[in-house]
Amino acid sequence: MKFDTIITGGGLSGLVCGLRLQKAGKKCAIISAGQSAMHFSSGYFDLMDRTPDGENVTGLLEALEHLDGSHPYSKIGKEKMKAYLGEVKDFFGGCGVKLNGDPFRNGYRITPVGKFKRSWLTLEDFTLLPSAETGWKKVLIANIEGFLDFNTAFIADSLQGEGASCRTAEIRLPEMERLRKNPSEMRSTNIARVLEHAEVMDKAVAQLKSALEDEDAVILPAVFSLNDSSWKGRIAEALGREVFVIATMPPSVPGIRTQMRLRTEFESAGGVFLAGDTACCPDISENNVNSIGTVNFGDIRLTADDYVLASGSFFSKGLAASPDRIAETVFGLDVDAPSERKAWYDTDFFKKQEYISSGVRTDNSFHCFRNGTLIENLYAAGSVLSRSNTLYEGSGAGIAILSAFAVADSIISKRK
Repeated sequence: MKFDTIITGGGLSGLVCGLRLQKAGKKCAIISAGQSAMHFSSGYFDLMDRTPDGENVTGLLEALEHLDGSHPYSKIGKEKMKAYLGEVKDFFGGCGVKLNGDPFRNGYRITPVGKFKRSWLTLEDFTLLPSAETGWKKVLIANIEGFLDFNTAFIADSLQGEGASCRTAEIRLPEMERLRKNPSEMRSTNIARVLEHAEVMDKAVAQLKSALEDEDAVILPAVFSLNDSSWKGRIAEALGREVFVIATMPPSVPGIRTQMRLRTEFESAGGVFLAGDTACCPDISENNVNSIGTVNFGDIRLTADDYVLASGSFFSKGLAASPDRIAETVFGLDVDAPSERKAWYDTDFFKKQEYISSGVRTDNSFHCFRNGTLIENLYAAGSVLSRSNTLYEGSGAGIAILSAFAVADSIISKRK
């Protein structure tokens, strides 16, 4: 089977890269082993919350001055970064995913425990605040009865500390009774499926109306639809109040919805998405990948002009750690990682953990290295890249999206 580009990894970075290539006329295949990190997403895209030296970030382009030349953003370069930031909302909008926020400045979101945190862009369900203040005087925080992954008390305590008066309420729906009998079934995705039915949603809205008094805003958990992101606007219109949505514990309803939309858009553009399959047994010679196999295809080889590794980091098994080394799991690529295991981590859990900076070694165009040799038709994108501590920096989604843009553009320009 022959393609222009084969991408290993069906998460945010792999899908963005595949969509950009496919819409530029390249025939692409994505090999996806299973659920991506998008299924555990908060619904927010973070580009950089703080610099590697701990400085808080508001203006995003200015933060680039704090990065050394090995950071993925530095490899993209300031001019390209500026251009990519300017087009990211249009790119996702063209894929049916509306994003909110200023792409050049961080705003603030409210976390599941009610704290304010800097963030870059949000999915349509969510709202970014311009500062760590809401201006709300009274707030109603409503949950689905029996749903334990959304803690109204934590949120109320935090907002009351900021000067807001908070009340809590529960939405009681008989259609949820079957889920409530088994706590393991009372999960966000199952709740969302029940709320997809118009009559159930109408009951939920009616109960919210009844619970309202003179509150300025209503806070709800992000559990309302796996298919329709316009639900929040409809509820806000019905209530005549600002509706603010807060992420829950995983699985993430908005994240799953976004992944499904991006995959549908990729396939509608002619791309091939190989779900539930694992890339293996690459054939590499003379500084090029010649073909790759998959577990499901057995002896049938997949060939392409270019290959992109977007397999993710430790969470998605793109990287694996043994007692003495960190390895890339598909192509056996060179990895940048602390040489001694004791340097991988800090015993203080809340400090920067250096193993997260581990990843695939690349040149400034994101070509990969294997045994010290540059592989000319193999690129890496997303969290599998080295030299960025995405957890400490708050840069995971930004690196996934913008490195995917850069890799796709390199392939497009090379093959014109």
